[in-house]
Amino acid sequence: MTEIDKSIIDEVDDEIKPKNWKDTAWNIGKTLFKIAVTSVLLYFVFRHVPFKDVKYRLLHANYWWMFAAMVCFFLSIVVSSWRLMSFFNSINLRLDPRFNFRLYMLGLFYNFLLPGGIGGDGYKIWLLNKTYKLSGKKVFWAILFDRLSGLWAIGLITVCLIFLIPQIDIHIAIPFGIFAVASAIYYFVAYKFFREYTRFFFAGHAKAVIVQGLQVLAIVFILIGQDFTGKFSPYLLSFLISALATIIPVTVGGAGIRETVFTQLTKVFPMDNTLAVFLPGSFYLISLLVALFGIYYVLRPSRLEEGLPKNEPAAEDESKN
Repeated sequence: MTEIDKSIIDEVDDEIKPKNWKDTAWNIGKTLFKIAVTSVLLYFVFRHVPFKDVKYRLLHANYWWMFAAMVCFFLSIVVSSWRLMSFFNSINLRLDPRFNFRLYMLGLFYNFLLPGGIGGDGYKIWLLNKTYKLSGKKVFWAILFDRLSGLWAIGLITVCLIFLIPQIDIHIAIPFGIFAVASAIYYFVAYKFFREYTRFFFAGHAKAVIVQGLQVLAIVFILIGQDFTGKFSPYLLSFLISALATIIPVTVGGAGIRETVFTQLTKVFPMDNTLAVFLPGSFYLISLLVALFGIYYVLRPSRLEEGLPKNEPAAEDESKN
């Protein structure tokens, strides 16, 4: 194991089992910081948009359409776990699809419900290194490229939506051209410096488009559940922009950031203020409900690896040997 591998695993291990009061204080401090930032952002949002109006929308929503939105989000999680397997396969980490999905759900739970802890990605690195004795650095890069594929898909759908919004006075060839050039550079860098992770590059990115498409469809269903009859594109574009804003992990599960971005974009796009706050808020609640299923593997850890071969080391890339 290299020094980089060891540092990654040690950092995660420290957070799983804090060694002293400083580690514990740091984890508590991160949690309190995220809660504080979330609270401040929501405070400013509800200063401009009355909470009672957002609550009214929630209480009078069509719950069948809300359920359809939750199903779409759950399906996006299923495809997300499938997408991650593409990048794991690139490093010859052949996981049982059932185990991979269970691990993904557990990671989702950690990301939402343990804001100051290791997070889902950190836990995956720690567990896969411990179980398969696979380089922590290789797992880290596989997970990172999985995340990058999601960002790429958001960029693609965003460029497509720009064409549908007249408030954005720009020739469609410009954003498409910028996106095409950026995509080419992205692939060139990945192939030149991280060739191992490009073995299933296009398959992984195609799955990423499906993931983001399902989440956009979930927003469409939430809008329909509000008897919305206006233009969908400003809300969908705002949703994707807010998703980019959640990359910076300074709030609890992205709460507060999405609502803030939506509120600011109402000054640019023709959107209802109350609906612009209700959409990200309801999407967060749906995400939270789905993430709660991951607690099952916390309460019953034996189910996480049920049927999984024990102590089966992953094959290392021969080109590196």
